[in-house]
Amino acid sequence: MNILFLNPPFKPEYGKFSREQRSPAITKSGTFYYPMWLCYAAGYLEQEGYNIKIIDAPAMRLSYQHIEKEIIKFKPSLIVLDTSTPSIDNDIRVGAKLKAATEAFVLLVGTHPTALPEGTLNMDQAIDAVARREYEETVLALAKVIKHIQTTKLSTKILSKIPGLSYRTDSGVVNNIDREPIKNLDKLPFLSKVFKKHLNLRQYFYTIAKYPQVAIYSGRGCPYGCVYCVYPQVMHGHNYRKRSVENLVNEFKYIEEEMPEVKEVFIEDDTFTVDAKRVAKFSQLYKKAGLKISWIANSRADISFATLNNLKKCNCRLLCVGFESGNQKLLDKMNKNLKLEKATQFVKDAKAAGILVHGCFMVGTNGETSETLKDTLKYAIKLNPDTAQFFPLMVYPGTTAYNWAIENNYLISRNFKDWNTTEGNHNCLISRPGLINEELLDFCDRARKEFYLRPSYITYRLMRLIKHPVEDGPRMFISMKRFWKFIFNGTDKSTGWNGNSCKGGVFHDL
Repeated sequence: MNILFLNPPFKPEYGKFSREQRSPAITKSGTFYYPMWLCYAAGYLEQEGYNIKIIDAPAMRLSYQHIEKEIIKFKPSLIVLDTSTPSIDNDIRVGAKLKAATEAFVLLVGTHPTALPEGTLNMDQAIDAVARREYEETVLALAKVIKHIQTTKLSTKILSKIPGLSYRTDSGVVNNIDREPIKNLDKLPFLSKVFKKHLNLRQYFYTIAKYPQVAIYSGRGCPYGCVYCVYPQVMHGHNYRKRSVENLVNEFKYIEEEMPEVKEVFIEDDTFTVDAKRVAKFSQLYKKAGLKISWIANSRADISFATLNNLKKCNCRLLCVGFESGNQKLLDKMNKNLKLEKATQFVKDAKAAGILVHGCFMVGTNGETSETLKDTLKYAIKLNPDTAQFFPLMVYPGTTAYNWAIENNYLISRNFKDWNTTEGNHNCLISRPGLINEELLDFCDRARKEFYLRPSYITYRLMRLIKHPVEDGPRMFISMKRFWKFIFNGTDKSTGWNGNSCKGGVFHDL
């Protein structure tokens, strides 16, 4: 049985649409994410003996016409099609065309159909079903049924027995019971192994990381309740489920031994550093295994100096951190559970430990004013992280922030196409009395300039380039080229932001 896992084409004429990052778009920095969740599911089904094909159309900037013949030739019985909020209309059109061309069962996955299964399925009768939340086990259950009965025309009685599935009936959309999240994450394949077999690593780029890099997960879910963060609220929940440290170290071994071209690993967990004991054990086993490859991770801004020391001992180079605001009241309203004083100490400790920090600052949240905007810029300059990005709040279906924006009529559009600009870049849709969307964009433009054009900062970057030409040179060249273009072209009315909360890189939001 053949199963196609498709990251569908979207605006290839403008660039690479990065669908699986927390805020999907064609980024101006060139950052382009691996289709990580899609590849986890594909690898899991391949592990179970199914013949799978992964097509990442945005990676190769392919149009639908370029992939249709290849898909028809493959003859899939099941098509698992990734989606996103800004591209959902396009994604459904692609699914409908493939349904007509192949007669395969078309299954949509991702945060958008998870949050809005009824609205998604009602957009086109050709779409057969939606797999909500984590979908590896749901896709496997569906594949087993299709393989057993040897047809893609499944009755509602059969579909009703698959947890995590939503599908259409004559009386409306049915949402089956939620599927329990995977508890034993060690049974999943190494994501890096799936990348090596099915993708071209050099088509993916993160300005925060050495190139080429691979991105992996060591766990799923986040124990914190930030109102804006889409994956914990929509896909993985607030229980941080973790792979065993032994399993994680083994994947590092695999990368170092089998993928020698890879220069760095990005641990993409929402909060990898939250479990200090696990970090300490990882550091110990990393060193015992004789590993050398450097890595980076997402982190909270409240971990201890001892944890930072353990990270440095196992070759952690940089942490990507969501500081969000320089105003304590705003942090409290967004349920960040972070104190400014603690974050300030964290940056001092990270510098003392020799770990770089990329800081992310978000504006436009509940309670934001022109004065709190000033607080954030002042705080960012005071912290003085290695790099920083400033971006307006982006809200996605299924999050508390999205509900807040809808309930208060703060969205200037409810057409999901408008989540991106015509060119596929991020767009700012939050606008309210006293602080409209254009003011938020203007602030982000100004904040970038004020942060990066300080003489002290320019001197710092030049010194780093002299000391670390191989590590910093290629990324700085690409980012600075885009950054200076932005500076001299004046104000940009799209955010260019790479992700929701703490996702970013060197000049990553440009």
